[in-house]
Amino acid sequence: MSATETHRAIEAVWKMESARVIAGLTRIVRDVGVAEELAQDALVAALEQWPESGIPDNPGAWLMGTAKHRAIDFLRRGTLIDRKHEDLGREMAEREMQVPDLAAAMDDNIGDDMLRLVFIACHPVLSTEARVALTLRLLGGLTTDEIARAYLSSEPTIAQRIVRAKRTLTEAQVPFEVPRGAEFSGRLSSVLQVIYLIFNEGYSATSGDDWMRPALCEEALRLGRIVAELVPNEPEVHGLVALMEIQASRSKARVNAQGEPVLLLDQDRARWDRLLIGRGLAALDRAERMGEARGPYGIQAAIAACHARAVTPRDTDWARIAALYDELGQIEPSPVVELNRAVAVSMASGPAAGLELVDALTDDPALKNYHLLPSVRGDLLKKLGRMNEARAEFERAASITRNARERNLLLERARTCTD
Repeated sequence: MSATETHRAIEAVWKMESARVIAGLTRIVRDVGVAEELAQDALVAALEQWPESGIPDNPGAWLMGTAKHRAIDFLRRGTLIDRKHEDLGREMAEREMQVPDLAAAMDDNIGDDMLRLVFIACHPVLSTEARVALTLRLLGGLTTDEIARAYLSSEPTIAQRIVRAKRTLTEAQVPFEVPRGAEFSGRLSSVLQVIYLIFNEGYSATSGDDWMRPALCEEALRLGRIVAELVPNEPEVHGLVALMEIQASRSKARVNAQGEPVLLLDQDRARWDRLLIGRGLAALDRAERMGEARGPYGIQAAIAACHARAVTPRDTDWARIAALYDELGQIEPSPVVELNRAVAVSMASGPAAGLELVDALTDDPALKNYHLLPSVRGDLLKKLGRMNEARAEFERAASITRNARERNLLLERARTCTD
């Protein structure tokens, strides 16, 4: 294997194993920042040794064992002077003598450790932006540069955000544990929110030259599946996974050969990924069989399922979709939900009925700079033959969006509004 191939293999191993290594180290040193540094040390060791020695049969175990040795050395040096950590260092050293396979010893609690790391990375003490960046860094194994490119930000900005997030967690003395009781539900909501934010940015990029960023969708799906394995009895987790699987199934049909957006009703449904749809419907069924009231992700997954089950756009059960948005609005009221409900109503009962609902939202300050409001209004006005008004709405939507592909689509729709 060439040096280049070895480095690529190391990168792949790191992406798969880094979260496990950092989680195990955090349990030892009780500081996620220190844990990441120690894990990075193990990565550097791999980059130095593997090109010469070859990739180990179990590279994940090698990284974990190397990182664990460094954690023990770190504690022995007295860098952490707290007595509890010194005792832990001695305890780990004793285990080292008793258990030849250090990685296997660490694996004993790996599921719990991973879940703890998820809850730390998505802790509400952090800003939403910091939670997203830290999650991608610690759980996704993405480099600072990769995160910056994904979010069209500068590398120093993302680096500072991650450093501040780790410092905040340390200063707040956030415990490395899974919350219990009522706190668990609140913290789990934060975890799911972060994962879905990552997915949405990949599914409909807020800015830049690309309509989609598939790598972020894939990363969010991977994280969602991990959480679903760690907390299998939480229906909303499966609801979120179902939602992402079904939405991701349309990815190839959402852009044409030139990378331009293709709207839902114009998509070639033969290009929808039936495997992802099947996985999504199975996850939705699993969530619904748990017998609890549907949460927001479960309802949105049910909406996505209505589209997935429709062989053609004409087969879509728009009345059910409108009812589901009404249900969603009852538990999570939002002008965006109402806008989506208006679209469904327009498809079920005609554009005039939808426009009446949309017009009621035009003065909502939350939608002032939301480009989809004039976009939806333009579409309904066009269907009603009010072309001049429709053109103005599409042009307004184009002036608001920060995504170049979407701007071009909206301007093209404006050009088609001719009397």
